[in-house]
Amino acid sequence: MTEARSAVLHAPGCDIHYDVRGAGPLLLIIQGGGGDATRTDDLVALLTEDHTVVTYDRRGLSRSRLREPVDAVTPETNAEDAHLLLAALTDEPALVLGSSIGANIALHLALRHPGQVRRAVVHEPLVLGLLTPGERVEAAQALTKLEALHAAEGWPAAVREMAAFNNIDLTVADVEPGVVLEPTSADQTDNIEFFLAKEVPQFRRNQFDDEMLDRLKASGAPVVPAAGAASGRNWSWRCAEALAARLGTPLEPFPGGHIGLKTHPRAFAAKLREVLAG
Repeated sequence: MTEARSAVLHAPGCDIHYDVRGAGPLLLIIQGGGGDATRTDDLVALLTEDHTVVTYDRRGLSRSRLREPVDAVTPETNAEDAHLLLAALTDEPALVLGSSIGANIALHLALRHPGQVRRAVVHEPLVLGLLTPGERVEAAQALTKLEALHAAEGWPAAVREMAAFNNIDLTVADVEPGVVLEPTSADQTDNIEFFLAKEVPQFRRNQFDDEMLDRLKASGAPVVPAAGAASGRNWSWRCAEALAARLGTPLEPFPGGHIGLKTHPRAFAAKLREVLAG
């Protein structure tokens, strides 16, 4: 992989650490779950052949430690961090890939700062306001169960529940030849704990109501809803499908499932290039 150029962005309440690799059009990747700048290195290595790829540790994760404790980190706050990062790197609209919670953040970035977005691929955003009222209640109940498991039994039980929520089989992972899913490290454990405690509860309040969706559509920011072909209509897949319907654009199927960025990097990179080219 191209050697990363690491730097720090001074944001309110946190210094955001980020890495820049490659050359070409700027592509900001906003990771999912407790993922930091290194979460999808196999995918990034492929994309740096023709893109300047920026990855970063969201506030509270890995190197991006908070200056003061907080009760929650919202998608809106994360979107402002992404806005400041892009503003520090370029005067031009940038390409954006967000997956899972990263897709939620990318939607808020496109809504708040449409002029910074050349094209945003939002891969399986969990935005409950996109679901039907009945589905919204069911999904919120599932998230409440997940939070209760985390409180009662710790992060391993919560991660298993999150995997079931997103139709991920952690025991029989479908991966491309040569891909090895590494075990969770100590740093990743801290990230998972932060994600579960400070960010997951925000999924239930992150409704993205009709007025916000109308403003997003009117903004002209090119948003491409995407979902894993192997996701099996999980909650995030249904949100992506509903977003595509609301925006009047096709739902783009991507290789793999909810974590296709990690399990199918070569096929995912090929599909992403196709979609980013429009």
